[in-house]
Amino acid sequence: MRCRRTARTTSTTSTASGSTARLSCNSARPESLTATFDYTYSRNKVEVRNNSVGIWFNFNNVSSNWTDGPIAGPIFYSEAFGALERKDLSYSGSLVANQSENHSLGGNLTWEAPGGVTVVLDAHHSTAESKPTNKYGSSVSVGNAVFGVASQTINFDTALPVISYTMHPGINALNPALITPGGNAFRNAYFRDEINQVQLRGSYDHDGGFLDGIDFGMAYTENKVRSAYGFIQNETWSGAGPASDIPDDIFSLVSLPDKFAGMDGAANIIPSLYTFDFERMVGLIDGLYGTCRNPQIGKAAAGTCLADYTVDRRITEKTVSPYFQFRGKFGAFGNDAHVVAGLRYEHTDINSSALVPVPTGTSWNAANEFYIIYSGDSDFSRFKGSYENWLPSVDFDISPTDDIKLRASYSHTITRADYGSLQGGLTLDAQFRIAFGTGSRGNPGLLPYKSKNIDLSAEWYYGRNSYISAGFFHKDVANFISQDRVTEGAFGLRTVANGPRYNAAVAAGAEATTCGIRGYIFNNYPGSVQVTGTDPSGCPIGQIYALPEDPLLNFQVNTPVNSDQTATLYGFEFAIQHSFWDTGFGAILNYTIVRGDATFDATQPSTVTQFALPGLSDSANAVLFYDKGGLQARVAYNWRQKFLAGTGANPFYVQDYGQIDASASYEVTKGLTVFGEVINLTGESRRGHRRSDRNVFFASPGFARYAAGVRFSF
Repeated sequence: MRCRRTARTTSTTSTASGSTARLSCNSARPESLTATFDYTYSRNKVEVRNNSVGIWFNFNNVSSNWTDGPIAGPIFYSEAFGALERKDLSYSGSLVANQSENHSLGGNLTWEAPGGVTVVLDAHHSTAESKPTNKYGSSVSVGNAVFGVASQTINFDTALPVISYTMHPGINALNPALITPGGNAFRNAYFRDEINQVQLRGSYDHDGGFLDGIDFGMAYTENKVRSAYGFIQNETWSGAGPASDIPDDIFSLVSLPDKFAGMDGAANIIPSLYTFDFERMVGLIDGLYGTCRNPQIGKAAAGTCLADYTVDRRITEKTVSPYFQFRGKFGAFGNDAHVVAGLRYEHTDINSSALVPVPTGTSWNAANEFYIIYSGDSDFSRFKGSYENWLPSVDFDISPTDDIKLRASYSHTITRADYGSLQGGLTLDAQFRIAFGTGSRGNPGLLPYKSKNIDLSAEWYYGRNSYISAGFFHKDVANFISQDRVTEGAFGLRTVANGPRYNAAVAAGAEATTCGIRGYIFNNYPGSVQVTGTDPSGCPIGQIYALPEDPLLNFQVNTPVNSDQTATLYGFEFAIQHSFWDTGFGAILNYTIVRGDATFDATQPSTVTQFALPGLSDSANAVLFYDKGGLQARVAYNWRQKFLAGTGANPFYVQDYGQIDASASYEVTKGLTVFGEVINLTGESRRGHRRSDRNVFFASPGFARYAAGVRFSF
């Protein structure tokens, strides 16, 4: 028996670490039988800490300017507030900390039978698990605020939108003594994927004649996916307590423009913000207000902030796939030509169950903040789906000369929907606005993408390790998966907004502010409210609960659907690789052109369901490399054209982007290799937008990322 163990450790400049180990063994029994098994383990820990300064839109005393249509984009957007409205400037911090762990165990038994027959039995079991690494959760956000914003504006004239604000007289947003503890959310997520696979395959190699061989087999795959989620939340956005509860020395003032150096608009953004000691802050607010011990929403495990799971989605996917393939060979132009034809059948069953929280009502908690109230109970819903496909394929190659090869192929292929789309269960966002709520629902009945493919290519090998190639591809794609938005009620929930009490407040001449309307309801309907205090401007703080006579609350629910239309995708691929004699130096250039009619029309209203294939764009790569004497080095420039990244009612695009990467490795001794790499060497920035290129979806500065490590095997 021979065994081989490999290990790899890496370290980077970010707060991420990983390790990988692999053990593989094989044993050759009488010459015809070989047994092999392998085990792979990997672990990756990631911790990300964020601090931010920001504003919330209240749609209050609005002024704005927009570009002309058909896709109007914002030029600026501004809001103004009275001194008594206590508009907040937010200083928030977040912590994301998770560990992913993977185990993979496989075995293989190969029998070289007489007569050119080979039979192979493969079995594989693997698991992947991700969970938080601390007592707070997988993703945590803690808010603080300084109240007293007089106006706030966003200017969209630069690549990075510029936020600005003014405070009412006597209020200094940079005075830590005015920073008030606010709301918070502790999210606890868990993910596990288990795959079990068994495959029996055989082949027959034939000598002489047109028949070159036959391949056949059957595979069974079972995939079990579980994703669970829970959160605790405190909706104390108007202030959990006075600013004096939090000591000033917990905050640190840091500059902001330098964090976005090189981005258009960075010089004009908010100049500084306050960060804070996250763990110390959570300890303080939990001790003062029971943030984790007694949260307003949800429940956490004793002594932690880890929320109990209220959403627990599970999918079991089982696939059976037999196949048969014929291999032929014949002479043409003095060289061998080959044809391979096969047929694969796939049948897949999907069982999905979802545990989702059961809401009992809603409440109006702050100026523009409405929330769903949950009972603490959850209920399972179960869904099923299945599909089957026959997948033929034919491949052909011929060499008209010794250094030219022509290829052609035709095939049917499928790509299933992602598990997030397949998981059933209606999930409602806990917070909603005055007009409607939002939510999402998976669809276990989704059919996979099905594509009919034609591929043609020509290759000219004009020198040692040097070639030029050109290719054409054409795909007819069906069962596109797009997002549909359905407006519907849920669980019989109702909303205070525009209900009898709300309208009575307006009719009675309550001030045209949320403070006035809420105050009227608090004073005149004490049986349906809960007052928890009064803010410094005299506005009552507390909850106003929805009643049976209030209007039903509508939700805009996003759900994935299969389009009943087909689309065509085609393109060209060009590549050249050239090695410079025996120097070890070489270059690679390639360019891919992609076109298709499955495009998104951003001028259509958001209510129109569209089918489109995200990710369609041209791309190019240029590589210089060296490979000789145990030393390998590469410098690559990678570019991608603007592309549609997400569909639905609010599609988003990622703009053109290019970056330079570099890597090198050296084999010190046999089995021992050191390596290093730099990703995004020049620190290129990235940007994405919604329908209009002025409506920024994200804008992030780029930074070079470094990694170094050692690989060894014995």
